[in-house]
Amino acid sequence: MFYIVAVVLIGLFLASAIRVLKEYERGVIFRLGRLIKTKGPGLIILIPVIDKMVKVSLRLVAMDVPSQDVITRDNVSIKVNAVVYFRVMDPNNATVEVENFLFATSQLAQTTLRSVCGQVELDEILAERDKINTQLQNILDKHTDPWGIKVSTVEVKHIDLPQEMQRAMARQAEAERERRAKVINAEGEYQAANRLADAAEIIQKYPEALQLRYLQTVKEISAESNSTTLFPIPIDLLTPFIKKVQEKG
Repeated sequence: MFYIVAVVLIGLFLASAIRVLKEYERGVIFRLGRLIKTKGPGLIILIPVIDKMVKVSLRLVAMDVPSQDVITRDNVSIKVNAVVYFRVMDPNNATVEVENFLFATSQLAQTTLRSVCGQVELDEILAERDKINTQLQNILDKHTDPWGIKVSTVEVKHIDLPQEMQRAMARQAEAERERRAKVINAEGEYQAANRLADAAEIIQKYPEALQLRYLQTVKEISAESNSTTLFPIPIDLLTPFIKKVQEKG
């Protein structure tokens, strides 16, 4: 009977003393309430009743930041959500300095997102998202550094605009496209006018060019239809020939 009790006690001792930690896990050991060191990964041995262990994962955590109601600097009400990527760099500080580092990081990310987006205008949030992401990452990393946490990336995922603002932006985009179309059309007219002016100067120097252009036009018209076309001939086209006849006479 004594041997059975001894075997049971030894089994209970080993079961409570032996721990196996995975490659990405670390064990923060407290002995009689005092932090002694961090162990792992692999097989570790604890003193039953005396030692307590808190497991901390060192893997990268992707935390979703819920949508936050934000009023931008230009008084536009929007909803913004984001995702934060971070990992524990110091298991001791992540356990001792903050009660629950996951909850604390989530709350800090929400308040920081509202604060940063409320200091800029809507156009800046939409057009310069990389700048907003960098600013959020710097602020979060600065505040979580005492907790032994490294914030590597912050990404603004979605910006929910009111329906009125969406319609206003659609009208603005349509007006911008119309403006560009008018500018391009005016630029084309300007270039065409310059070319016509250059052509008029050439024809003025060489009147025979007008006659060649006239003959080319007649050829193009006759090639498009089999019907008979009456085309009036300006007297000015015959002026060069009349001058030559008069010079010979």
